[in-house]
Amino acid sequence: MTNSATLRVLPLGGLGEIGKNMTAVEYDGKIVVIDAGVRFPTAEQVGIDLVLPDFSVLKDRADDIEAIVITHGHEDHLGGLPYVIKQLGGARKAPKIYGLPLTMAMGRSKLDEHRLREAELTDVKPGQTVKTGLFELEFIHATHSIPDACNVAVKTPLGTLLFTGDYKFDQTPVDGGPADFLRLARFGEEGLLMLLGDSTNVDRPGWSPSEALVGPELLRVFGGLRGRIIVTSFASNLHRVQQVIDAAIELNRKVCLLGRSMRKNVNIAKSLGHLDVPDGLIVQPRELEHLPDHRVIVMSTGSQGEPLSALRRMAFRDHPQVRIRPGDTVVFSATPIPGNERAVNETIDKLYQAGAEVVTHKDAPIHASGHGYQEEMKLMLNLTRPKYVVPLHGDFHRLELHKRLAVKLGIPADNVFCAENGLPIEVDAKGARFGKPVPSGVMYVDGTDIGATADAALRDRRSLSADGLFVVVATIGDDDGKSVAEPELLFRGVPFEHDEAFLKAVRDQVDASVERAAADEIHDLDEIQRILHDDIAQLTWEKLKRRPVVLPVVVAV
Repeated sequence: MTNSATLRVLPLGGLGEIGKNMTAVEYDGKIVVIDAGVRFPTAEQVGIDLVLPDFSVLKDRADDIEAIVITHGHEDHLGGLPYVIKQLGGARKAPKIYGLPLTMAMGRSKLDEHRLREAELTDVKPGQTVKTGLFELEFIHATHSIPDACNVAVKTPLGTLLFTGDYKFDQTPVDGGPADFLRLARFGEEGLLMLLGDSTNVDRPGWSPSEALVGPELLRVFGGLRGRIIVTSFASNLHRVQQVIDAAIELNRKVCLLGRSMRKNVNIAKSLGHLDVPDGLIVQPRELEHLPDHRVIVMSTGSQGEPLSALRRMAFRDHPQVRIRPGDTVVFSATPIPGNERAVNETIDKLYQAGAEVVTHKDAPIHASGHGYQEEMKLMLNLTRPKYVVPLHGDFHRLELHKRLAVKLGIPADNVFCAENGLPIEVDAKGARFGKPVPSGVMYVDGTDIGATADAALRDRRSLSADGLFVVVATIGDDDGKSVAEPELLFRGVPFEHDEAFLKAVRDQVDASVERAAADEIHDLDEIQRILHDDIAQLTWEKLKRRPVVLPVVVAV
C-alpha cells in the first residue's frame, strides 16, 4: 500500500463459510493480523487433516506484520497459528502474538507441539491497550463459550476498527462478569469507524439462552439415568466441562476425559484457575471397568462427528479403551456446525446400532450457543454506532442477513460491505470501497505438508475410498509392441474382483488397446499407459457404473 492515508482491511478466511477466520488490517505498509483459524475437512476432502486460509499474500511480508492478535481459543480462530508462524519464517522471525491468558496458554501448547517455542506470545488483560508501530490494540472483555474471549479494537490514524470476535451478551455468565457494555458504548460516543462482526446466529431471532441455564438441565437429564453417561461437546467449551463436573459431583459420579484435545484443554484451564476440579474426581479410561455404570460420566470429543475423534471411534466400535454397550446414554451437548450435519447424524445412528440411547438439544435444552442471536447483534450495532459495517464469520446467506439487520438499524446500505475472502475494503478520507481482489482460497494440511492439494489428488482419494484401486499390467514385446503375455489384474478394495465375465472383458480390452497402439506405431510407454487407462476406465464405467482408480503398468521385454 503506497497511500499512507488509506486503510485496508483484507479478509483471508471466515467469509462465505463457518471457520478458518483470519483478517489482515494494513495501514501505511504495516499490518496487524486478527485471528488465525482452521476449518475441519469435509467428507469429500479425503485424507486432508485441516483446511487453512490461503495467507500466501502475507508470506513475503513477514517483516511488515506488527502483531498477530487471537480473540479466543477456539480452533476456528487459533488452530492455524503454528502453520502461519512456519510460513512466515519460523518462531524466531514471528511477529508478536497477543491474546488473553487462556488463549495464549492454548497457543503455546500448539506451538510446543510444532517445536515453535521461541515465538513470543504475550498475555494481555481486558481493558489493556498495547501500542505496536502505527497501531494501538485494545482488548475488551466479551462473553462466549470459552473463558478469556475478547473484542479487539484496532486504532489507526484514520479511525478505530472493532473486531467483535465470537460473542454473546450473556447476562448471567458462568465464568467472570458480563460483557463490557460501557466500553462498547464509549466507542459509539467516540466515533467508531468500522465494526467487523460475528454473523453466525443472525438467522435466529431473539436472545441466545444463557450458559447458566444449561447446568441445571444437564443435572436433570443425568439424574434420570442409571447407566454410563457419555457427554460430548467441543473440547474448548470449558464452561460446559465445568457444568458436567458440577453435575458429576452432585450425582456422586467419576469423570473420565476422552480425547487428547479435551485432556489438554482441561489441564491448561485448571492451571489457570478456570476450572474447579476436586482431587480424585477425574479417573483414567483403564479405571472405568472397575467402576459400576451408575458411577461413571465420560466427557468426550467428537460432537461434530470428526473422523478420528473419541466418540466417532466409540460409535464405530474402534476405540481401544471404551466400547459402547446397551445401557449407555450419549448426551450431545452441542449443535452441529453447518456442514457437519451428515457426519453427526451418521455417528448418532451408529451409537443406536451399538445399543446406546442418545440425547440431543432437540430432546432437552442441554446446549447454549456461544454466539449471539439477532437481538444481541442489534445491541452491538446500537452500542457502537459504527460508520461502516463488515459482516464476518458466516456463509454468504448469513452475511447478507447481517447486512439487512444493520440497514434496519439505520446504517446506510452503501456503508455495509458484504465481502468475500481475498476482497479488501479500502478506506480513506473520501470514504470506503472494495479494492482489487488478491489470490484467496484454501491451503491444506495433509500429514506434515502444507499447501494446495491438487484437485486431481482429492479426486483420486475419493475414488479410492468409494471404488478402490485397479492395477492392470500389460507385457509387450520391445521390438513390435504386441502383447507377449496374458494381462495381470490386481485389485484393492474393488467390488468386482470375482466377476469373471467382467475380468475377461478387461483382459480382452487390454489386448485390444495394446494391439491398436502397436498398429499405430506408438512405442512410448507413457502414451501406451494413457491409452490403457482411458480404455479400461471407460469399460469399467460402461459395464459397472463405477470409477475405481485405474493404474496401468506397461512392461516391455
